[in-house]
Amino acid sequence: QVQPVESGGGLVQTGGSLRLSCAVSGRTLRNMGWFRQAPGKEREFVAAISTLGLITYYTDSVKGRFTISRDNPKNTVYLRMNSLQPEDTATYYCNWLSDWETKKPSDYWGQGTQVSVSS
Repeated sequence: QVQPVESGGGLVQTGGSLRLSCAVSGRTLRNMGWFRQAPGKEREFVAAISTLGLITYYTDSVKGRFTISRDNPKNTVYLRMNSLQPEDTATYYCNWLSDWETKKPSDYWGQGTQVSVSS
């Protein structure tokens, strides 16, 4: 079974930055997305990038702060997060998108990487 492998999380202060990485294999060259789940909340969509990286899409709360990118030869997707806020605290996951219009993820979830932002 193919699963993404996320890394790069950590503990930062408000206003800090992190870059998350997601290594994928098998089902590459697909539309990809980042999602997050805060304690006690549903998992939510954060950002998406098209197969060749030409189109990106962000949820409103991260626009202007987060940047999604990909390096297809390295089979890796990134999420650069700047100006982090306590409300960004969550476990972050990447996944293939089964539907671009709805940003619906596939069923192949990895372990995620924890991001904690202190106030």
